Amino acid sequence: MNRTDYEDYVARFNANDFEGFGRYYHDDVVFNLGDKKQIVGRENILDFYRDVKSKVRETLEILRVAVDEDALAVHVRTEFLALQDWPDFIAGPLMKGETLNIESIGFYYLREGKIAQILGARYRTLPVVPAKGNG
Repeated sequence: MNRTDYEDYVARFNANDFEGFGRYYHDDVVFNLGDKKQIVGRENILDFYRDVKSKVRETLEILRVAVDEDALAVHVRTEFLALQDWPDFIAGPLMKGETLNIESIGFYYLREGKIAQILGARYRTLPVVPAKGNG
């Protein structure tokens, strides 16, 4: 995986192309969201995102990428727009129409050119933007 591949991965992620971004994962990929959650396996990660993306519109913006043959490190901004109320959302409670923006640091261990492990950590959380018409 190189920078161009990662850009394609993010574009497919933003487009909800689950099979498209899922092809970058090893079958036995491990996704660690800090101490909040660990997900093992490509299909389990895709199921996790199918659930998340049914409740929020999640859009990634790449701020910085560093890559070599075994690893990829990124600084990304993520916007979550709530499509429904989700008070126990893993990134923070959201009500329909609210927007949450966070910056994260991600580290991807690569094996055979695919993502084998993802370590994700929140760097900064910006204030929630109220739903339009609510303030």
